[in-house]
Amino acid sequence: MLLKQMKYFITVVDLHSFTEAAEQCFISQSAISQQIKALEKELGVRLFERSKRQFSLTVAGEYFYRHGKVLLDEIEDFKEETIRRGEDQELNLTIGYPKNFSTNELLETIVEFKRIYPEVNISVVSGTHEELFELLVDHRIDMKISEQRRTFNKDYYNENLKESVSFIEISTLSPLSKKEVISADDLKNISCILVVSKDREDSEREFFEKSLNLSHRFLYADSLEQARLMVASQRGYLPVDQIGHLDKPMSGIERIELSYKGNPIQRNYFACWPKDKTNYYIEEFVKMYKEALNK
Repeated sequence: MLLKQMKYFITVVDLHSFTEAAEQCFISQSAISQQIKALEKELGVRLFERSKRQFSLTVAGEYFYRHGKVLLDEIEDFKEETIRRGEDQELNLTIGYPKNFSTNELLETIVEFKRIYPEVNISVVSGTHEELFELLVDHRIDMKISEQRRTFNKDYYNENLKESVSFIEISTLSPLSKKEVISADDLKNISCILVVSKDREDSEREFFEKSLNLSHRFLYADSLEQARLMVASQRGYLPVDQIGHLDKPMSGIERIELSYKGNPIQRNYFACWPKDKTNYYIEEFVKMYKEALNK
């Protein structure tokens, strides 16, 4: 069975016409009919019920059309990816992740991915959620990991990674560090420390105020390490999300689950990348990272 015979058959069914299918495939109508008859002969079953100038699919034809269409799409993807790999002299994958991100699985996935695919150069970029979105739109990163803060865009794949559990990190010298669960109301008189880039403070503050109901007093840090030093020196608390394994907090800091009105605060994290720029490596990395998070 030739792939072109399968393509001819599927084109006839899609266009509901032997004549139009022949024109689209750049062959004569008699040639396309002969090819499909040869296909039926090889399979030993009829794919079409013919009556004068009309035709309908047999049960076998319905099955062959449905599964053959999927197979042809996969073959086309396979061909395009093979060509792309052959043309690319250097393969690069740039991953964006939030500034306040602190899970071991991302680093572990990068290391394992490099072991399996040494031909790929991986780089990482950290930023606020808004910065990561802008970098993705401008094609300066290939994929971003972030929580859902906006309506999904149909031009992007959004793979649900895991639902996070929200915590705060606070100095062990604070009386609140003895609590097993802490509420947003408990924190209303303490400064909230955010890891944020310069000129992005307002958008981050607004999100934490309106979406997480955290305090209206904010301090800002350039990095996670700086933020934790501020926590240890009792300047405020740091909100963090757990979507994977978190190491024990540094000495002088306690990590406590955050709640609002008696309920845990949880958020969804996604991997997001453009549909028109997708490739095998992005999809494989997302698959490996999701598996690592959900072990």
